Amino acid sequence: MWQTLVGPIANIAGGYLKNKAEEKQAKHEAKMKVIQSDGDWESKAVDASANSWKDEFWTLVLAVPIFMIGYAIVVDDTTVIDRVEQGFVALSNLPEWYQYLLFIAISSSFGIKGVSKLMSLRK
Repeated sequence: MWQTLVGPIANIAGGYLKNKAEEKQAKHEAKMKVIQSDGDWESKAVDASANSWKDEFWTLVLAVPIFMIGYAIVVDDTTVIDRVEQGFVALSNLPEWYQYLLFIAISSSFGIKGVSKLMSLRK
């Protein structure tokens, strides 16, 4: 008699648990596909930039102000530091859309994903 009452309830509970396990497995598989596609994208980006000079170019461009400030300190010429500061003021006065495009171009050159997250740090 107990088996007659408990049997259908156990079947319902078993079906529910099975469905939950399948749902969890499907979510896991979807996440794994996203991770795999991200890895594929990064691999393709690295392959595409293997013969590219743009990351070296942007590294040099970003390093120029540091070298100029170091030079100014060594030769004791503070006017160079003033000019570097004027350059950054000029860059900050560029239209915002241009600053965003420049930021995205440099970020992509270095393979930095999640530009929207980085842009939120800028604000």
